[in-house]
Amino acid sequence: MTRVSVQASAGAEAPFGVEIDEANIFVFGADTSKREALDTLIDAVADHNHIADKELFKLALYHREAVMSTGIGGGVAIPHVRFEGVPAPAVALGISREGIDYGALDNAPVHIIVLIAMPVGMEKEYLDLLAQVMLYLRAPHVRDALLKCETRDQVAGILLGRQA
Repeated sequence: MTRVSVQASAGAEAPFGVEIDEANIFVFGADTSKREALDTLIDAVADHNHIADKELFKLALYHREAVMSTGIGGGVAIPHVRFEGVPAPAVALGISREGIDYGALDNAPVHIIVLIAMPVGMEKEYLDLLAQVMLYLRAPHVRDALLKCETRDQVAGILLGRQA
């Protein structure tokens, strides 16, 4: 299983500070719904990160989404949850060139979804990871580069700093 390592290049951290399985990176086709995108990312995190109760994990994430949309604006959504069954921090990333009707705070389509799953008890790390993701995706050149990607390999290249 290929991982986008914490080490992007000599001494440099990957943008989120955690490893991302390449199997957790997706480029969605046209007409992908919010539910389809979230289910794909949830399934990938659950399957590749050894989350025992996938259905309970999915319910926890959808419950968090029901409290308030994680579509933060600017074409970005960061669904996130702390869950007892998550053994270690996990991230999945989805790109939609066409955009997804996500119910974002700015009512604009979402093009980049970063799903974060954290173990309970890692509050500081959880907040740090959320902040890192938001800061990384604030850069217009990063968002533009990600939206040009057609494959997960290209997305991984952006995350590792090989392209941008």
